[in-house]
Amino acid sequence: MKTARHSARQSAHRYRVMWSAALAVAVVAVLAYPVIGLISGAAEAARAAAVAAPGGPQASAPTPTGSPTPTASLTPRPSTPAPKPKPKPSPTATPPPSTTAASAGRISPGTTYEGDATHYDAADGNGACSFGPSADMMIAAMNETDYETSGACGATVLVRAANGNSVTVRIANVCPLPCAPGQLDLSKQAFAELADPMLGRIPVTWSLLSPGSAGTISIRYKDGSSQWWCGIQVIDHRNPVAKLEVDAGDGWQALPRTGYNYFLSENGSGCGGDIRITDVYGERLTVGGLPVRADVVQPTEVQFAQH
Repeated sequence: MKTARHSARQSAHRYRVMWSAALAVAVVAVLAYPVIGLISGAAEAARAAAVAAPGGPQASAPTPTGSPTPTASLTPRPSTPAPKPKPKPSPTATPPPSTTAASAGRISPGTTYEGDATHYDAADGNGACSFGPSADMMIAAMNETDYETSGACGATVLVRAANGNSVTVRIANVCPLPCAPGQLDLSKQAFAELADPMLGRIPVTWSLLSPGSAGTISIRYKDGSSQWWCGIQVIDHRNPVAKLEVDAGDGWQALPRTGYNYFLSENGSGCGGDIRITDVYGERLTVGGLPVRADVVQPTEVQFAQH
């Protein structure tokens, strides 16, 4: 009996000890919570101040292993557009004057061209330009590309060789393929002014001239021309002809050009009427109505200005 009471007292004593310990832990936790909050807040404030301070450390998110490290600028710079590439000047040409007609074509004033000079037997000087025999054999055939459907016919060209020699020629013919763009096929007489014809081919540069001495322009109607159909040719022009128009009654009508250097009116429009001629510099001349006289050279009183 005495032993049972003793065991009961020991159990009660253990229960009181356990309850006192649990109560003490709870009190300590309640008292410690504000202190932990104050410490945590202080730490957050310290980190914020460090980020805001100039030169202070900047936090970055951890980068997974094997991934590239992301980089960022806090103050992005405005993007600067890449400079536009400057156009490279052509080694063979300089810009033509602003007065050049839009229809000047491949051979433009103020332009220097490069190519080879060859030579051919020009016979009496007649050629694809249909000017007829020539007493002056300082003539040349233009390569087919720069000939441009007879647009080069009658052009006066200054040709220069690498040795310093030069010659002035008039374009009277065409040099078909394989003559390359830039190539001039000179009469033997003209080639001899530059180099020994035995060389056969030499590199040259050439450019358009507006000669000082020139008479007046002449007009020729092609053989077979009439009021129903006509071909019109311009002769002895100082500067290359870019366009020919006829008075069609209801305005000026541009005529198409042929490779043999005539402007054709297929339906007879403007045949025998006023003619307007434009050169590669944009100058226009008007010729009063000339009668349709086939294959007859008819002089006028006009001429293009020298440039």
